[in-house]
Amino acid sequence: MEQQIQFDNHVGETLSGTLHQPELKPVGAVVAGHCFTCSRHTGVLRHICGELCEAGFSALRFDFSGNGQSQGRFEQSTWSKQILEMESAIALMQTKGAPWIGLAGHSLGAAIALLAARRIKAVSAVCRIAGRVSATRPLHFLTPEQQQTLEQTGLVNFASRGRKLALNRDFFEDAHRYDLKDATRSLTIPMLVVHGDRDAIIPVSEAHLAKATNPDKVDLTIIPGGDHMLAQPDHQRQVARMVTDWFRRQVGVSEP
Repeated sequence: MEQQIQFDNHVGETLSGTLHQPELKPVGAVVAGHCFTCSRHTGVLRHICGELCEAGFSALRFDFSGNGQSQGRFEQSTWSKQILEMESAIALMQTKGAPWIGLAGHSLGAAIALLAARRIKAVSAVCRIAGRVSATRPLHFLTPEQQQTLEQTGLVNFASRGRKLALNRDFFEDAHRYDLKDATRSLTIPMLVVHGDRDAIIPVSEAHLAKATNPDKVDLTIIPGGDHMLAQPDHQRQVARMVTDWFRRQVGVSEP
């Protein structure tokens, strides 16, 4: 069953989410975060959360502030703010009696899930889809002219997915505080890394780097022909099954 819900982040902004609840008592809960400038309705997240629900998990996909149907201004986005918003989502699932917590994220959401998993002791496993591991590149989507404007004014305007957006200097300075490779190396819980081998946004080499950085904790799955959004329905279904089977193994639930 899908239920549209709302909950507050750490600064009192209302975040919107879709909660997938199984008919029976859940075996665990997974919180999923979306990619940069996206929303909780991206196809890969919808498929994953639906499949998880079928397998007996509660699954929550939600919009970070300033995205989708959540309150907040996009230009106030930072990695640190989104980590705290994922923490608020985890707390919500805990109030609903979730016996076990896992995290999932796509692209930027993958970075947020990794960093939140390392910070929050209640998290038992994390899945990263099409995520980066090497040095953060928060300026990579800006043209040289836009980078110059940011340096001079502290604010930059850009367009993404049909939206006219802006970010201030805080987003870029905050992102540079985080070392995703170090976070991967120091991770002590299981992590599944999923990546398409035709990803033109974040190369598949990042997935192999994650495995090499922490081979004992990282499971790696490469999707042949998969792009960054895993846009093909067959790829989304394949990823949903793989992710669900992996989370099921982490909880210790046998396949039906």
